[in-house]
Amino acid sequence: MSMATSPHTALFQTRTTPFRLSSPRSTSFKPASVKCATQLHTQPPPLTHAQDRVFNFAAGPATLPEKVLLRAQSELYNWGGSGMSVLEMSHRGKEFLSIIQKAESDLRTLLQIPPEYSVLFLQGGATTQFAALPLNLCSPDDPVDYIVTGSWSDKAAKEAQKYCKPNVIWSGKSEKYTKVPSFGDLQQNPGSRYLHICANETIHGVEYKEYPVPQSGVLVADMSSNFCSKPVDVSKFGVIYAGVQKNVGPSGVTIVIIRKDLIGNAQGLTPVMLDFKIHDDNNSLYNTPPCYGIYICGLVFEHLLEQGGLVEVEKNNKKKAEILYSTIDESKGFYKCPVEKSVRSLMNVPFTLEKSELEGEFVKEAAKEKMVQLKGHRSVGGIRASIYNAMPLAGVEKLVAFMKDFQAKHA
Repeated sequence: MSMATSPHTALFQTRTTPFRLSSPRSTSFKPASVKCATQLHTQPPPLTHAQDRVFNFAAGPATLPEKVLLRAQSELYNWGGSGMSVLEMSHRGKEFLSIIQKAESDLRTLLQIPPEYSVLFLQGGATTQFAALPLNLCSPDDPVDYIVTGSWSDKAAKEAQKYCKPNVIWSGKSEKYTKVPSFGDLQQNPGSRYLHICANETIHGVEYKEYPVPQSGVLVADMSSNFCSKPVDVSKFGVIYAGVQKNVGPSGVTIVIIRKDLIGNAQGLTPVMLDFKIHDDNNSLYNTPPCYGIYICGLVFEHLLEQGGLVEVEKNNKKKAEILYSTIDESKGFYKCPVEKSVRSLMNVPFTLEKSELEGEFVKEAAKEKMVQLKGHRSVGGIRASIYNAMPLAGVEKLVAFMKDFQAKHA
């Protein structure tokens, strides 16, 4: 069969013209100065929740905005008239350079990142940064402080033991990771090179609403599961790092935002791929980066800006969380959230059923209603609903209606 008449050709002919995200950009944000090489315009299809799509409450990789998925679909075969897919582009070609530069520009706009900070697009997940941070920020004998509010900050502290002298100055393990400490009670170590926190614990659903101030050194935060979910004063941190697969992209990309004066002091044994200076000097292109993942991140950043920026994003997230937590709290004990109310996560909502034997049935019945990935993490059990930026209000409303109906049947 000739190419001109093949069914594959017909398939691709329907998907070669990209379209722009259609929501108006808020006047409080300026358009990015970096633009992709070519931008074509067509009218996007209706963006109602498709009948063949589920509400995905997974903790990560997680649901992505439908507008972004449809945009990526339309550009997959022939990006911007370049004659090739982003999947095929050289990472050093002008096409991909325009993509990564615009992604960084839009992220800087979203978080209002000061110019004295570098933005790095890396690989290896946030877990790789558990080693990279002490290797870049201190010597083997330097003290560093860790606050442990859940599984991820605990893992970070344990990994740091290989490369410096970490001190766990507070741990919530004895209380099953349900709270954040009072900052005034923290006994920080003089001379500590940094204070490390996990801004939102994905497994246990604990989120900092305010941030501690280090007595010495800088504040370092793993923001993997609440990255770009709300405004953050970047200037309060020495380093912010995040795996993108929760809120801003697919798995495979890690973003590091680091104050420039902290770069360039890596320990001698630091592997080249963990040296922040190498990546900063090469604009995140020292080796082949996760190109397609970065492209998707760029589409998400553009989408968040068009929603009005992170102030509006946070409003939406608070509304969704309030609906879900209220349903739990008003269930007369049928559902219970163990986390202290003042630090409940807007992103990850863990809860249990009064009758634990019903939790398996809850997950199965919800899946029949096209609500999936509600099973709690294997280390803690129960139920967990992750309601990241891209989870629509309709998804949370459907879950809440299901919860009330399930309670009526089994209370």
